[in-house]
Amino acid sequence: MTVHLDIANQVALVTIDRADRRNAVDHATLLDLRWKQQEAVAAGARALVLTGAPPAFCAGADLTGVESGDFVDALVAVLRGFTQMPIPVIAAIDGPALGAGTQLVVSCDLRVATERSTFGIPAAKLGLVVDHWTVERLAREMGWPVARAMLLAAQTYTTAQLASSGAIHRVGGLDQAMAWAAELAGLAPLTMATHKLALEVSGGAPDTHELVEAARAAAWASSDADEGRRAFLEKRQARFTGA
Repeated sequence: MTVHLDIANQVALVTIDRADRRNAVDHATLLDLRWKQQEAVAAGARALVLTGAPPAFCAGADLTGVESGDFVDALVAVLRGFTQMPIPVIAAIDGPALGAGTQLVVSCDLRVATERSTFGIPAAKLGLVVDHWTVERLAREMGWPVARAMLLAAQTYTTAQLASSGAIHRVGGLDQAMAWAAELAGLAPLTMATHKLALEVSGGAPDTHELVEAARAAAWASSDADEGRRAFLEKRQARFTGA
């Protein structure tokens, strides 16, 4: 098994474990990642942390397995899968996150990285071209200047460089990412799911905005909304159920 899933206290930890390949993803690993996404949601996780076993987060695509369209389809499914999960996803990065590694990083909602981590998409050095979704996502999550340098100049960035612009939300290791995820697991699930949906469809077609509005109305009418207001008035910690 190349991907591990551990769930405790409604926090899912997904670990890519191909240490001999520096966690480069092949077709089988991507299929496993997609399955773990679905398992985490089905198990009732309220937050998910994605990381890689030492010595890397993900060194990219395993070039021995990218010849077929099946690999690309699987990669697209995994990247979109993280954005479509109704829970917040935190990338816990320690070491290189290059190529497909950076694609995984930007598909996550939040990012925690150690100081030794590096980021980049060296496609120009390999004669490869990433899909348009990745270009748009990279620009939105990392900023246009960084996206241009990564894609046109194959430039790599450090955690310190990306943290200064806000592309890396917190500097730290897996422990810090897990602690943050535990905090998120205690927040209102419907609120986070609706806000995530709104962020994902921002600038999209009008029909997608109707989906956001429907989700927002449902959240306002939920038991969690009543609980949140009561807890605020009673000056206590809210106990959200996601209903």
